[in-house]
Amino acid sequence: MIITKEKHIGKIVAEDYRTAQIFKNHKIDFCCQGNRSIEIVCENKSFTSEELIGEIEAMQQKHETSNDYKSWPLDLLADYIEKKHHRYVEEGFKVLIPYLNKLCKVHGGNHPELFEITKEFKESAVELGSHMEKEENVLFPFIRTLVQAKHENSEIEKPHFGTVENPVEMMMQDHEAEGERFRKIADLSNNYTPPEDACNTYRVSFALLNEFEQDLHLHIHLENNILFPKAIALEKELNG
Repeated sequence: MIITKEKHIGKIVAEDYRTAQIFKNHKIDFCCQGNRSIEIVCENKSFTSEELIGEIEAMQQKHETSNDYKSWPLDLLADYIEKKHHRYVEEGFKVLIPYLNKLCKVHGGNHPELFEITKEFKESAVELGSHMEKEENVLFPFIRTLVQAKHENSEIEKPHFGTVENPVEMMMQDHEAEGERFRKIADLSNNYTPPEDACNTYRVSFALLNEFEQDLHLHIHLENNILFPKAIALEKELNG
């Protein structure tokens, strides 16, 4: 993969997901704000675009393997997101909300930020629940219809939402909101660092929150930078 200062970070991660860790290390949002170039994301940073490119190129020289999500058929990718990431989100909320409620009760007096973290996470549960329902009932089925039409060389009926770009835009707005929410949770939790007086539940909860955010980053990346652009391109191809 050739990296230039003009290349968008979302495309870089789409081509090689191993590069995601480099952007995470530098607190660069590659999922919700993946349409920025290397040059843009390095502005006002303590490193140059040349240094960042050097890190990426050094990583590429390692003989590691990663899932080549970009090569997956769209229907397979949609199935994977739904069965892996959507289910992970649902289970994460079931586990973490009781933990956070307990932390507020036991440690809230000394750590009032726990109340705000819990509030934000519960709001995320509502918003992401609605978001995933729309994807599973509207957007993903239409993407599968596009794939089937391509395979069968058949026409597609115009959906009630007009074009796939409309629900995609809505989903991307949701992604941006959740990305901002978890940046706030990370700040409130000192990047998920438990305080010195933290009990085991406290430490486990923060570790799970951190894991939840990392999974959400991959989840959003797969949609924003791979699934959605390819679905838009496929619809345009089928419509001639």
